[in-house]
Amino acid sequence: MKDFSRIHTFVVSAYEESKFLEESIKSLAGQTVKSKIIITTSTPNTLIGSIAKKYNIPVIVNPARKSNIGKDFNFALSQGDTPLVTIAHQDDKYEPDYTEKIISAYKRNDDAIIFFTDYYEIVDGKRIAKSKLLRVKRILLTPIKINNSTRFFKRLILSFGNPILCPSVTFNTKKITEPPFDVNFKSNVDWYAWERLSRQKGKFIYIPQKLSYHRIHSGQETAKTIENSVRIKEDYEMFKKFWPSWIAKIICKFYKKSESIYKQS
Repeated sequence: MKDFSRIHTFVVSAYEESKFLEESIKSLAGQTVKSKIIITTSTPNTLIGSIAKKYNIPVIVNPARKSNIGKDFNFALSQGDTPLVTIAHQDDKYEPDYTEKIISAYKRNDDAIIFFTDYYEIVDGKRIAKSKLLRVKRILLTPIKINNSTRFFKRLILSFGNPILCPSVTFNTKKITEPPFDVNFKSNVDWYAWERLSRQKGKFIYIPQKLSYHRIHSGQETAKTIENSVRIKEDYEMFKKFWPSWIAKIICKFYKKSESIYKQS
């Protein structure tokens, strides 16, 4: 097995007690090439500790115990000491050749800002390759296939919604000059990060193969924010970064329908 642990790190951002954490870590340990794996958490507990011990993975505790998703992600990213860092979410997992494909893309595009892939959904334990949500996101990503380096096209794919799955993203840390995630948002921390990074010089590399999995269940922060209407407020804030306020309001009304798409996925 090729060892790329000096080039790539999986940082597992663990929170409280997830019954899917070990499954996620197994998918990292089962990659076709070797990466460095660490766990970061602001909520250290017996479950995280026992799984880390089982797989011989170091745990780094975020000193900011009263943390949030943005702070947790920024901390996780800061703990990777390799050129490439993937923030692996505790509920999600990866195809065995995820790292290999990312490394290959990096060798061809070492000036890129981020690398990201297509993905499957996991709903009630079932792998889903096609859904209304996935179809919409793949359409939104069409411009990046035309041009992945200019600011216009990088921002175009983000201007009607967020089509980039956060755990599918690998960061080129050489291009990250400051913490990319917003610490005030509860739902759109990743969309905010992509918008921020889209302003920088460098490519967004999209790998259109399904190499990651996103688990959808009621306990997720995204589901919670949809229920309490936080997401719609944050959506409006994001659309205003691309459009005048009056246009952002119109788009936001249509975008709210994505909640029903999400629930049907």
